[in-house]
Amino acid sequence: MSYMKKDEDADQTMIKLDRTSVFQDARLFNSSPISPRKCRTLLTKIAVLLFTGEQFPTNEATTLFFGISKLFQNKDPSLRQMVYLILKELANTAEDVIMSTSIIMKDTAVGSDILYRANAIRALCRIIDASTVQGIERLIKTAIVDKTPSVSSAALVSSYHLLPIARDVVRRWQSETQEAASSSKQSVGFLGFGGSSQTHAISQSNFMTQYHAIGLLYQMRSHDRMALVKMVQQYGAAGVVKSPAALILLVRLSAKLAEEDPVLRKPMMEMLDVWLRHKHEMVNFEAAKAICAMRDVTDAEASQAVHVLQLFLSSPRSVTKFAAIRILHNFASFKPHVVNVCNPDIESLISNSNRSIATFAITTLLKTGNEASVDRLMKQISGFMADITDEFKITIVEAIRTLCLKFPSKQAGMLSFLSGILRDEGGYEFKRSVVESMFDLIKFVPDSKEDALAHLCEFIEDCEFTKLSVRVLHLLGVEGPKTAHPTKYIRYIYNRVVLENAIVRAAAVTALAKFGVGQKDPEVKSSVQVLLTRCLDDTDDEVRDRAALNLRLMSEEDEMAGRFLKNDSMFSLSTFEHQLVMYVTSTDKQTFAAAFDVSTVPVVTQEQALAEERTKKLTTATPTLKAPSTGPSKAKPSGAAEAATSAAATQKYAEQLMRIPELKEYGTLLKSSSPVELTESETEYVVSAVKHIFKEHIVLQYDIKNTLPDTVLEDVTVIATPAEEDLLEEEFTVPAPKLATNEPGIVYVTFRKLTGDNSVSVTSFTNNLKFTSKEIDPTTGEPEESGYEDEYQVEDLELTGSDYVIPTFAGSFDHVWEQTGANGEEISETLQLGNMKSIADATEQLIAILSLQPLEGSDVAMSNSTHTLKLFGKTVSGGKVAALVKMAFSSKTGVTTKVTVRAEEEGVAEAVVAAVS
Repeated sequence: MSYMKKDEDADQTMIKLDRTSVFQDARLFNSSPISPRKCRTLLTKIAVLLFTGEQFPTNEATTLFFGISKLFQNKDPSLRQMVYLILKELANTAEDVIMSTSIIMKDTAVGSDILYRANAIRALCRIIDASTVQGIERLIKTAIVDKTPSVSSAALVSSYHLLPIARDVVRRWQSETQEAASSSKQSVGFLGFGGSSQTHAISQSNFMTQYHAIGLLYQMRSHDRMALVKMVQQYGAAGVVKSPAALILLVRLSAKLAEEDPVLRKPMMEMLDVWLRHKHEMVNFEAAKAICAMRDVTDAEASQAVHVLQLFLSSPRSVTKFAAIRILHNFASFKPHVVNVCNPDIESLISNSNRSIATFAITTLLKTGNEASVDRLMKQISGFMADITDEFKITIVEAIRTLCLKFPSKQAGMLSFLSGILRDEGGYEFKRSVVESMFDLIKFVPDSKEDALAHLCEFIEDCEFTKLSVRVLHLLGVEGPKTAHPTKYIRYIYNRVVLENAIVRAAAVTALAKFGVGQKDPEVKSSVQVLLTRCLDDTDDEVRDRAALNLRLMSEEDEMAGRFLKNDSMFSLSTFEHQLVMYVTSTDKQTFAAAFDVSTVPVVTQEQALAEERTKKLTTATPTLKAPSTGPSKAKPSGAAEAATSAAATQKYAEQLMRIPELKEYGTLLKSSSPVELTESETEYVVSAVKHIFKEHIVLQYDIKNTLPDTVLEDVTVIATPAEEDLLEEEFTVPAPKLATNEPGIVYVTFRKLTGDNSVSVTSFTNNLKFTSKEIDPTTGEPEESGYEDEYQVEDLELTGSDYVIPTFAGSFDHVWEQTGANGEEISETLQLGNMKSIADATEQLIAILSLQPLEGSDVAMSNSTHTLKLFGKTVSGGKVAALVKMAFSSKTGVTTKVTVRAEEEGVAEAVVAAVS
């Protein structure tokens, strides 16, 4: 080991490379004799360029590829490994790489040096194409069951890359993959090559081949649910799989199966319960996390997972404690009563030297604790607030903000704590979170108003953030005049006029004026007038104008001045906006004969607005819905399975719709879209929509859940208004008669096409829930007799061209492309997708947006710079639709896309292209 001083500047020399000079240096590969050391250095430079995002043009990449191929003449082991690494990376860009197949296959033979075989297999699988996969099938099968773990893993991982281009061939290797999954080959040393005795000891429990094999088996069987269930049961048995990483795959798969199929929930939950007691911590954590993230998990199902996590809280390893407390912290937001049993162990973590663990412990206790423990927790929090980052401080403040609304009687201690940390150093987001918490105390806990206002007055004396100063001044203007001693706030406000910038001065003038309008005390009113008169000489126009306007209003002393400055009521903005939109977009000429009647817009008092806001804050901070799934997401179907999934969904909805008498006459359901979320999952009314396409009609299905506690919604309907009213005409609505708390309901809104049968109507819908809200009497448990009508606006719903097409498989894209172009129209458009981070991201999203079937393995991008996506489908009436999407990626501009769509039916191509833009 060298103890020489490290030259940090020398580390940067390899990064500052020029592609042109490196390419010119590649003449070294043609020299004779070959110098392994110099060649390795040059290959390292090429690797640095490739792995830092530099791309060689096709001609240069081809020259480099075949120049490097000449180095196979040298037998230096280190050089040979570097050759395989670079050839594998250049294979995506260079041309005619398949010519090097024979020379690489020499190193893949069973009798060749074990040092080369794994690398050679990886490189070989990158240079072959779909037509030559069968030629190496026997070789890969042999490698999968090879006794050397590194060779077996290389063959299995390479099979992942071959799946998109030769799925049918790779699926024939299932028996060999099963043998590898059941084997107990241990990796010895790095990647299975020899190593020191220490390395050997560390890796004795490394059964990485099983992990790769089970992952490949899942890809092979991803479209057969019963095969997946058998795989989980076969390899999930005790002792069959020894790799913790492989078991984690099985945990995630079992959780996904339990989510998707209620019939499988019980056996999969039993499997997860067994994995909670596995000897390896990784498996325990993954099983506990999967159970806690399960949809609608019951207390009984979660109790064992919480118990296991509780045991980990006393582990001597910090990473173990952190993982356990983080899972409990997330779960406590939804089932705090289940996590309560862990409170004694969590309290012991408050003083942990690792501040990340201590922060999660505090916030978890704040979610699960009772009113009696609040004061003690607040004292413990104060001890380490100065030692943690702003991000963790915000987490604690948000938890205290929820606690303020939950336990109003403890506001004094919480307000004292918030005012204390408000004086600490911190960034804008941290200060904003503290100020917002104090605002909530003032709004929802009246007893804390004067103390909180006093703390905020001190805060703006030296506040460095203009936005926060303006917000505090506005609050002082609203709440200050209502206090018993309003004059004490005038000094703080006028100090801002003297000392601050123009934006703050303008806000201070408006706040100051509210102390004078309607003021009964003549001395106070006179003082305010004197101060506003001084503001008339301000250097800023805005400040002078506000001062002049407010002085005039104070001199008038009429009702208008009071209503202007002290308005305690406001219009229901969602209803106001909807009625305005209906008015200006009406096609009836008589509508404009009369002026818009603002008196029809309901007025919301300040008390009603506060009650609604308080409910929203409580349900947002402590959701009453099920926990969002942070476990394994559903695998995105590809290939023919996507069309099968779409058909299955349409069939399911068709059975539901046919039970409604009014919809039976609409005929056969042609297509149903996937659900579209129209609200966030934390809002008081959770709404999603499904679009159903019929021959002559469009039916919108709104799935609605009421999450407000002790509230019942009756006669729930949706006012869906299309932006293009000349395309669709509303026929009728099927309302939901009653929605209790957390009870789902469905509303249907039907439209008739005005443009003819099987036409493609593209528009957007504005959506407003309309219902009668009734509170439940706590004594009788029954809703009150008289409620109040209310409306709730949700996000707009888009009806696009992709809603009219169905993914369809075809053997040859070129054939259907030419056939569709000969019989229909073609539309092309070039788009700049700046929000896409990669070609792979763009490919995935475009497939979902266009709702067409990817063909010839084009759903997997083999290059990071360019890609061509080939898509095909049919309209709901049977017409063919083909799309050719060419993409190019740049780190500066994102993904540039040229979308060309051919369709047999008129208007379809234009509608499908419009879905992307």
